[in-house]
Amino acid sequence: MSGGVDSAVAAARAVEAGHDVTGVHLALSRMPGLFRSGSRGCCTIEDSLDARRAAGLLGIPFYVWDFSEQFTEAVVDDFIAEYSAGRTPNPCMRCNERIKFAALLDRALELGFDAVATGHYANVEWAADGTPELHRASAWAKDQSYVLGVLTTEQLRHALFPLGDTPSKDLVRAEAERRGLSVANKPDSHDICFISDGDTRGWLADRIPMEPGEILDTDGNVIGQHDGALAYTVGQRKGLNLGVPAADGRPRFVVTVKPAENQVVVG
Repeated sequence: MSGGVDSAVAAARAVEAGHDVTGVHLALSRMPGLFRSGSRGCCTIEDSLDARRAAGLLGIPFYVWDFSEQFTEAVVDDFIAEYSAGRTPNPCMRCNERIKFAALLDRALELGFDAVATGHYANVEWAADGTPELHRASAWAKDQSYVLGVLTTEQLRHALFPLGDTPSKDLVRAEAERRGLSVANKPDSHDICFISDGDTRGWLADRIPMEPGEILDTDGNVIGQHDGALAYTVGQRKGLNLGVPAADGRPRFVVTVKPAENQVVVG
């Protein structure tokens, strides 16, 4: 239970479906902030208290489990390493793969629980031979199956997504309101949870040496300058500040990041 509306309603539905439910909030930082700033970040002390209040309303046990060390190693350190290699990581996917459906699920199974239920918008459907399959949520605009695609068949056997068949987030909020959950109108979390101010480039610059360098076109011509190649992402269009327009007038995107040469190639 993250402290948000999705996980609170997921827990409520699990209780209503007759499951023996226990709420767990993950402490992913040894020094959590006190309050959230709108939709920035997560896992603050405020979030843990919101989760505790929701669990209390639902009448279920509630615990805070400290996974801060595992999160730092598996998600934050991996994030830095991937950018250092010129690749762009997906920390939410890594968190699902190594924390929520690995460390958390392993501990849950050891304690005798059958499954981990989350507020993700996704569905698990079962093939004729009993194999679980990951499918998109009914609300395609909110679908999160893409960050769950790293889960193994065995992990999917122990995964429940109570919101998967809900057509829209508005319906989830309305349900939370009816149930008296105080998080009904709490803003959604987005961006990267451990970069609460949303300044990914600035955060990376404090951890990876950044040097100015050249932006090249695919023919090798220098058409601009950058402040640090490792802060760029393949497919990026904004923030390139190119001094030379494309011959055909079409927008250009980052096609390659070269860490060793400290160069960014656009095309």
